[in-house]
Amino acid sequence: MTLQDLPLVNAILNTITTVLLFAGWVQIQKGNKEAHRKLMTAAFTVSAFFLAGYLLHKFTVGPKFFPGQGWSRAVYFSILIPHTILAVVNLPFILAAIWFALTGRFERHKKITRWLWPSWMFVSVTGVLVYLMLYQWFA
Repeated sequence: MTLQDLPLVNAILNTITTVLLFAGWVQIQKGNKEAHRKLMTAAFTVSAFFLAGYLLHKFTVGPKFFPGQGWSRAVYFSILIPHTILAVVNLPFILAAIWFALTGRFERHKKITRWLWPSWMFVSVTGVLVYLMLYQWFA
C-alpha cells in the first residue's frame, strides 16, 4: 500500500462508518443500549482512523483538484462544501456526545445526538460521494 491508496482506504472507512452509525441507530431504537454503545464506539474509532489517513494524505500528497467542468463541477462543490463544513463542526460535538454518554448524562447525550447523528451520517455518505467523484467518475 502506498500513500496514493489512502483515498480508497478512506472511502472504505467512511462506508464502514456509515454502516456502523446506521446499525447503532437501529439498536438504540430497539432499546439495546449495550449494542448501541459498541457500534457507536466502533463508528468513532473507524472515523478516527479515517481522519488520520485523510490528514496524512493531504499533508504528504497534497490536494487533488476536481477535474470536471460544467454541471459535474457544480454538483461536486454543492456536495463538498457542506460536507467539509459539517465535518469540521461535527468533531467537537461528537466528542461532547461521547463525553456525556461516558459520564452518564444521557439526556444531554440525546439532546446533541438528535441533530448530530443525521449530520454525521451526511458527512460519512458525502465523503464517499466526494471520493467517487474525485477519483472514479470524473478522474
